[in-house]
This record gives sequence, structure tokens and C-alpha cells, in this order.
Amino acid sequence: MTDKKTIAIFGAGTGLGASLATRFGREGYRVALIARRAAPLQARVAELASVGIEAAAFPADLTNLDGIPALVRSIEDRQGSIDVAVYQPVGNVGFVPAVELDAAKFQPIANIFAFSPIEVSHAVLPGMLARGDGAIVVVGGLTATVPMPGLSGVGPAMAAARNYIFTLNAEVGPKGVYAGTINIGAFIDRSAGLRAMAAAGAEPDARHPIIDPDHIAEELWSLVTKRDRVEAMLPQMPVS
Repeated sequence: MTDKKTIAIFGAGTGLGASLATRFGREGYRVALIARRAAPLQARVAELASVGIEAAAFPADLTNLDGIPALVRSIEDRQGSIDVAVYQPVGNVGFVPAVELDAAKFQPIANIFAFSPIEVSHAVLPGMLARGDGAIVVVGGLTATVPMPGLSGVGPAMAAARNYIFTLNAEVGPKGVYAGTINIGAFIDRSAGLRAMAAAGAEPDARHPIIDPDHIAEELWSLVTKRDRVEAMLPQMPVS
């Protein structure tokens, strides 16, 4: 292995995942792309290779919590230690009104938005702590911090992950490891979710703008390199 660093993008889609791969790749990082479907991942690996970025695909179902430790080992075996781990869930789990939320509905939501990012963090932490350096970033949404009527389910799960990240950073920051979160109150341009909405003829909610994933990737780069705050909100919330 060379002395290149590695970023592992857990939930590597065509929106933010692609922007993160390009942003970190142009800084010399190897890129590990993790998502369910192999073919789109391989296509993105080829796209990155065409601009000189070293990347590899690791098809995996991140809701299979028992498989996450082996997944992390396979990435490290192929690409060396994971220096930056970004968990940005992509899936078709929708919001549920609080009055309709029960344990059965919450379980699959929690798997994606709470249990999986915690398990990913737990799997990459030993190596980072041993090296005295590393960064973990969990990407969430606005409802993690601002509860909204009718938009429960995902919000409570993301709030749990957010709480975990804040406490984790307080514990591991003095040991050289950073943990942070970005919460996004917008639709992500070029993402599969936005394309699916357009294909269905649905209009984006006017309360949420469309944000360029390159802007999010730049903010995440700033969090990882400066380590001067635990959380970023995009778009920035107005000061009340």
C-alpha cells in the first residue's frame, strides 16, 4: 500500500456520493463506494478512473448489521485503513406521522438511520483510535433537529444518530478522532430520490430548496479538515 488515505462512502449514490468521491479523490484519497447494487457502483468506479481517481466498489446491504464488520475489513484489506468514513443513507423509507408510528414501522427506519451508522462507526473506530487519527461523518436531515408534524419516524432515528455523534466526538476527539454530522434541509440535486420524484410527476416541497451536492461535499471536507465544529446545517438555518 502507498501512503494514500482512504474515504469510505457508505450509501454512495449519484448525488452526494458522487460529489464526495470527486472532492476527496482530487485531494489524493482512494475511494471506497458502498451501496446495494453492483452495476451502478462499477459505473461510478469507471467514471472516477477516467479522471484519475482510484476507487473500488463494495456492494453491500447496510441494513444487514451483522455484515458490517466484515465489510469494513474487506475495504481495509483492499484499500488500506479507512481514514474518513461517511454514512449517508439512501433508501425508500418514507416519513410516518407520529400518531401512526409503532415499533413495527420504526424498526426498518431505525435500521437505516440509527443502527447502521452506529455499527459502521463502531467498526471503523478501533483502527482510527489505534492510529490516533480519523474522521466519521453521518449525513442526516433537518427533522433530526427540527421536529415537524407528519414527518416522524425518520426524524427520531436520525436524532438518535445525531446524539450518538455528539457524544462520540466528545469521547474520541481528545484521542485524535473526529465525529461530526451534516443535516440537510433540502432536496439534493442529481440524486436518485430527486429523479424518482420527477419521474413520478411529483413537485418538490416548496419548503425545501434544491441544493448542489458539490456544496455539501465542500462543507463535509471543511468539517473533516478543520474539525472546528461537530455539526453543519445546510442550508444554514436563519438566526431567530
